[in-house]
Amino acid sequence: MKDVSLLEVASYLPGEPVGTEYFLAYQGGGGENTDSATHTMFKAPAFRHQAARDETPADMMERAAHTLAERVGRDTLRGVDVVLTNTLLPEVPFTGPGAEVAHRLGIRADWVIDAHNGGCASFVHLLRLARVLVGTGQARSALLLNVQNCAGPVMTQSEVRKLPEAVIPGDGCGAALVAASSESPVLGVRVANHGEYTRDCGLTLADGRKYWEPGSSQMHVGFTPGRVRDIVERGNRLVPDVVSGLCEELGLKTGDLDVLITNQPNRMFLEQWRNRLSLDPARHLDTFDRFGNLFGAAVPITLDHGLREGRIADGSLLMLAGFAHAGDFAGAAAVRWRGGGARV
Repeated sequence: MKDVSLLEVASYLPGEPVGTEYFLAYQGGGGENTDSATHTMFKAPAFRHQAARDETPADMMERAAHTLAERVGRDTLRGVDVVLTNTLLPEVPFTGPGAEVAHRLGIRADWVIDAHNGGCASFVHLLRLARVLVGTGQARSALLLNVQNCAGPVMTQSEVRKLPEAVIPGDGCGAALVAASSESPVLGVRVANHGEYTRDCGLTLADGRKYWEPGSSQMHVGFTPGRVRDIVERGNRLVPDVVSGLCEELGLKTGDLDVLITNQPNRMFLEQWRNRLSLDPARHLDTFDRFGNLFGAAVPITLDHGLREGRIADGSLLMLAGFAHAGDFAGAAAVRWRGGGARV
């Protein structure tokens, strides 16, 4: 395997920040959802960004990719061999935006893969795919694009915005360049698949229809009733387990980590993860109050903001990690940020 590096990241956040007061006007203290509203899983962030109804995943990806191009050079971006995307809410059910984005950016990639699995840990999933393709010599470089786009289009629907979970998500897009290089090497990746949990999270429709069938109920993502406690317990466990497992594989201790960057589901999970990994809060980057739950886009967006704010020094040992949905997937990737040599 060639050395493969995560060379640069960029991000895009749509519109102006939206305060929680937008939702409070509709929720009226919780109403029929009082039990859920008081659960720590649904404690609101202060702000979030919301994609407009007609802002497509390809639009968001293009904007993030343009920022990335300003940092790495437009010729470098146009020369990638691989485009990997993950979109939380695909605009078209049967295809992703990868080919459209590649066309818009002038990229003639041999590989265009729209990966619909991975959820909140999808950046690790995409990074793993890129590492295999580049590391085995099948490609030289890859563009990774993560979109979370359900906050504006889904959570502001007239009925959905009354629910306690409506206040949690925020929208945004993360972009990353991965290439054959020893500059910021990906040291290792570890994943865990738990198919037994796939049915504990899914689309919720009040009239019981399939999402493609006609009806008046408003779609949103929800957890299986009565399973929230189980989901919380496994969520608390999955990220520390996969991070600790990868550290062991690499001969490291969790105390060796300089920076932990995870998905940003809520304050409870963030606190539990760093406590179980015995990490000081300063080493676990937290963007939840500014951007809400960014799902799969959280890791690259949080990494981007950490870099621009001077919170990540060259040579830092980064751990990128997360878990998806109700726990069906978890992943972690270790990166030595700009601690290696030149590009290959």
